[in-house]
Amino acid sequence: MFVTKALARLTMFAGLMALPIAIPTTVDAQQPVTVGPTDIGGTVTSAAGPEAGVWVIAETTDLPTKFARIVVTDDQGRYLVPDLPSANYSVWVRGYGLVDSAKLTAKPGQLLNHTAVPAPNEAAAAHYYPAIYWYAMMKIPPAGDFGGKSDIPEKLTQIDWLKLMKNQACIGCHQLGQEATRTIPEAFGKFDSGAAAWMRRVQSGQSGEAMTNYLAGILGGAPFKYLGDWTDRVAKGELPKAKPPRPQGVERNIVITSWEWSTPDKYLHDLISSDRRNPTVNAYGPLYGSPEYSTDNMPILDPKTNKVSFFKMPVADPEMPESLGPGHAASVKPLEPSAYWGEQKLWDTRANNHNSMFDEKGRLWLSATVRGMDNPAFCKQGSDHPSAKVFPLEKSARQVAMLDPKTMKYSFINTCFATHHLQFGYDANDTLWLSGTGPVAGWVNTRMFDETGDAAKSQGWSPFVLDTNGNGKRDDYVEPNAPLDPGKDKRIVPGSGPYAVMPSPVDGSIWYTVGIFGGTPAFLRFDPATGLSEVFNVPAPAFGIRGGDIDKNGVVWASLSSGHLGSFDRRKCKGPLNGPNATGNHCPEGWAVYQYPGPGFDGIGENSAESSYYTWVDQHNTFGLGENIPMSTANLNDGFVALKDGKMIMIRIPYPLSFYAKGFDGRIDDPNAGWKGRGLWSTNGDRTPWLKEGGKGSMPRAVHIQLRPDPLAN
Repeated sequence: MFVTKALARLTMFAGLMALPIAIPTTVDAQQPVTVGPTDIGGTVTSAAGPEAGVWVIAETTDLPTKFARIVVTDDQGRYLVPDLPSANYSVWVRGYGLVDSAKLTAKPGQLLNHTAVPAPNEAAAAHYYPAIYWYAMMKIPPAGDFGGKSDIPEKLTQIDWLKLMKNQACIGCHQLGQEATRTIPEAFGKFDSGAAAWMRRVQSGQSGEAMTNYLAGILGGAPFKYLGDWTDRVAKGELPKAKPPRPQGVERNIVITSWEWSTPDKYLHDLISSDRRNPTVNAYGPLYGSPEYSTDNMPILDPKTNKVSFFKMPVADPEMPESLGPGHAASVKPLEPSAYWGEQKLWDTRANNHNSMFDEKGRLWLSATVRGMDNPAFCKQGSDHPSAKVFPLEKSARQVAMLDPKTMKYSFINTCFATHHLQFGYDANDTLWLSGTGPVAGWVNTRMFDETGDAAKSQGWSPFVLDTNGNGKRDDYVEPNAPLDPGKDKRIVPGSGPYAVMPSPVDGSIWYTVGIFGGTPAFLRFDPATGLSEVFNVPAPAFGIRGGDIDKNGVVWASLSSGHLGSFDRRKCKGPLNGPNATGNHCPEGWAVYQYPGPGFDGIGENSAESSYYTWVDQHNTFGLGENIPMSTANLNDGFVALKDGKMIMIRIPYPLSFYAKGFDGRIDDPNAGWKGRGLWSTNGDRTPWLKEGGKGSMPRAVHIQLRPDPLAN
């Protein structure tokens, strides 16, 4: 049971309340705002005086794509929007406790003062709150309703329910709590209850079948009552109990730049800017989007020229059907019309590019479909491929491709294992490690592929085997459903398979998050040298896991369903890491958890309703907070959150409302250019960009997030 008493035990794992870090960032109060020829600056005041910690947004449509730059006022209400391209800008103020000010027109080089507009009432103020403040109003079934005592399926526990509501199910693809999801579209008509309205809502569009099967099938329809009660109460005027704080301290030094890219009817899963190991690769270069299920047209943004172009990703078999295989979010025909697009079919991918990574040569490697599901003969039983002899594979839903931006040549790497996320190792072969590989660890020796062009020869895979007999080497093993044998090892299939993949820069081991959608949530370690694996389960009262990353010391970090950032340090383990007892629960002392910011659900103790999708570690100080800083997507907090010195720093994208990312990375364009030469890159990852502020016609936005030394630095 997830109760206050249990959560109090999180202090055993270094649990901390999420507080903004207090770093002095103000400048001399008498210093005027110095506006250079490419800046817009001034002061924001209201009848109450200077407005500190509010955003000033400068946006233009004069450039090749819509462009915006956003800054935060200092403690005297002063602001400076630096380094703007030459254009006419609409400039306005947004902040908690306010409603948007009038949009003023300005050009770079102008001093522009603003009059902030206090919200006339609590409802007007709450319109701008991040989604988490609304989503936390959702009621959670009490513990007594589980175990067959209500309409909730008997097999589910309250922890299962919370995992589904916090980083699986609907919230794994959408930001719930923003205006479009806390209300019911008028186009759907009238309903007898909120539950009936939600039954109709989730049947909409190409994902309607999948959403309905999840909520009505797996969950027995029980969530409709709670979702309906939530939107009914919002419709009657109920407001969030908590209010978001304005940016404080170093949070006021953040500069956000955004560009529209892609198209209004498509979404982006992710983007990539540089090599994770060497973030100066592709300096000042284009950003490449991963459109996942939506389209084969990869958007490419050139931030120097503010231009967007597209590359159509091919497949080896042009006659292959659209990727409607395992895990696909789309149906051929919608169950019910969308309130925004009717029965229009939006998604039509074959390449299904989920994720991409740069190598040290500036080439783009993609987890993308290159052919149909059936594997070639070299993968299967009877093949003489070394990996197939150990563990043959019959099918794979997504493989690997490589794009050379210099020539725009697109190469197919036909892998036997399926793929999802991908990361390069730190070895001489530039080994590419993949997740989504199901029962095996899968890799591509990219150096060998460069030398031979032979995909079969360049790849390998291995089952996950625990050293349960404790002799330090991999032996014959028993299968996952068989009891332990003192003379053998044990093969495991970790939940739904590897999700995040994290090559260690310390010892060459490969770490994964596992148990995301089924099985026990955990970190999984695979040692390529021995072929042995280790598994470390998330310890109660924390629960659930999603995306993760590794730091320079070999400590792994991940977003947890319980509303925490979790870490695991294998060096802290006191007991043996092999043998019959090393099966997942043998090193709770290696774990630490840190509560995310934002309000929590009522009735389940101290918690955050944050539904973080992914965690990334800034190993190289690409942002400016320092090296080895773990950062998470704050999917319901409109941005990201960083952990520094045990405290949470909130990085919000306040415009357009409803920013929801599924990944991000950092790049150093010029190590000698101070804050201007570095920053984070991300994009909207919500599968329905028309649900964010702006509605239908809105496009995904690429964002560059930078940290200057003070709020007036230029």
